[in-house]
Amino acid sequence: MVELTGVTKEYATAAGPLRILDGVDLTLQAGDAAVIMGPSGSGKSTLLYILGALDNPTSGTVRVNGVEPSGAAFRNKTVGFVFQDHALLPQCTVLENVLIPTLVAGGDHTARARMLVEAVGLGTRMDHKPAQLSGGERQRAAIARALILKPALLLCDEPTGNLDRDSADKVAELLLRLHREEGSVLVVVTHSAELAARFPIRLELRDKKLVRA
Repeated sequence: MVELTGVTKEYATAAGPLRILDGVDLTLQAGDAAVIMGPSGSGKSTLLYILGALDNPTSGTVRVNGVEPSGAAFRNKTVGFVFQDHALLPQCTVLENVLIPTLVAGGDHTARARMLVEAVGLGTRMDHKPAQLSGGERQRAAIARALILKPALLLCDEPTGNLDRDSADKVAELLLRLHREEGSVLVVVTHSAELAARFPIRLELRDKKLVRA
C-alpha cells in the first residue's frame, strides 16, 4: 500500500522558494496500476522520486506498506525502478544486469533472474550484452531487473519514451502483465496518451495538485 498525505516540494532559488508540489494526496493498494500525466515541468518525475526515496518532500508524509521510505537499503528491497534510459551496464550480460540489485541483498537469485529473463522474452539473449540488443529488448531487460527482488512498489519514468510504436506497445503490455502477476503497486509517469490509456487509474498533475484525469 502506498500513501501520500499533504506532500509538498519546494526548491530554493535566487527569487525565493519554488513550489513544485502542493499538498499532494494519493492512496494506492497492492495490485493497483496508476499513470501520472502532466506537462513538462509539472513535477511528475519529482513526485516519482519522492515515492522511491530518491528525494524527500519538503512537508507531508509518504508511506509504503506503513513505512516511511528512506535510504538505499529501503529502495533496493522495496522499490523497483524503470527509467526512460534502460541504464544497463554495458560490460554485463542481460542475466548479470538483472542480478545486479541482488549483490546488496545477498542470497542466490539466479533461478528467479532466469525466470524473469524468460518472462520478458529474452531467454535466447540471456548471455548477450546491451550493445547486442534492440532498444525494446534493453527496456525489457530493465523491467526484469526492476522486478528481481519482488518490490512492493514499481516506479517507471517514461518507460516507452525512447521506443518506436511497436516496441513501446510490447513493453507496455509486458509491464502491465508482469505487474499483475507480481501484485505490486505500479506507478508510471508518461507523456504518452497511448500508454496512459492502458491504465485503470489515470492521474494528472495540474497546478501542483494531483487530480483524477
